[in-house]
Amino acid sequence: MSAETQFLAPAVEPEEDELERSLRPRRLEEFVGQERIKEQLAIALEATRVRGEALDHLLLIGPPGLGKTSLAFIVREELGVGLRSAAGPALERKGDVAAILTGLGERDVLFIDEIHRLSRAVEEILYPALEDFRLDIVVGQGPAARTLTLDLPPFTLIGATTRTGLLTTPLRDRFGMTFRLEHYEPEELARIVGRSARILDVQIEPEAADEISRRSRGTPRIANRILRRVRDVAEVRHQGAITTDIAREALDLLEVDERGLERIDRALLRSIVEKFEGGPVGLSTLAVSLGEEPDTIEDVYEPYLLQLGFLQRTPRGRIVTKLGREHVGATSTPAGDASLF
Repeated sequence: MSAETQFLAPAVEPEEDELERSLRPRRLEEFVGQERIKEQLAIALEATRVRGEALDHLLLIGPPGLGKTSLAFIVREELGVGLRSAAGPALERKGDVAAILTGLGERDVLFIDEIHRLSRAVEEILYPALEDFRLDIVVGQGPAARTLTLDLPPFTLIGATTRTGLLTTPLRDRFGMTFRLEHYEPEELARIVGRSARILDVQIEPEAADEISRRSRGTPRIANRILRRVRDVAEVRHQGAITTDIAREALDLLEVDERGLERIDRALLRSIVEKFEGGPVGLSTLAVSLGEEPDTIEDVYEPYLLQLGFLQRTPRGRIVTKLGREHVGATSTPAGDASLF
């Protein structure tokens, strides 16, 4: 490596805590991208601090890995309050929610991930808690049953969801702010990769950070995951610093191609092209052919393929587009199906 090679040098601050080492930004100013959301949230946080009130309930929408959980932790840090977190599917009984709500302090944050998967019974106990900071508990059964009302301290619910269409209208309407996170531009991801490299104490060429960002599907979580694996290759097979050639070597080893597709993504496209003549093919049939769950295909693999224009969803099933065929090296279109592409 020549002396002229430029690296993003490690510069880890000594006061970084465990949250920083996990690569999550701690403050809003450290959060890269989502500028419109950051501006609106900064105003809401400042107004909340001035008034000494709890922040309005906040709903964060977007695909996995875009920073919904990070924003919840940032709100906690910016307001200097406590945070309780739970996953929607884990809150099965009313008592689970009641225990969490009664344990919250003044202006604390309750973060519920995958909030669209709350049961109806759990969701209903949240309604008075969100609107009036009141918890209604039914004691006893039948004619002897009575309602016990407990006052709750003002708190903020932050809900995160990947499937906003599955949220009920009564729950969705109780959020004062709703933000939809979008996929990141490569330049933004390169900044995230550079910051994460400093936290991980690894040197990386700016061009190598660009290479990783281009193959990260617009998602910071994927960019950080790839960076860790590239670091492993750099440390085991080379001298530790990440050059562009080392990054490409590691990405080839991970089977991540130039467009960010992994082996299973390409297998999905090839399955439709080779087994079903390019489609249309139903989701359940496609899932069986790949040995995957339909929900996994629909929620994990398809969104990025749709974003790239490699796949289409139609009433009759999934179709691989001309772009998708070209990407997997199947440029010919079956006779009679030209209108589909």
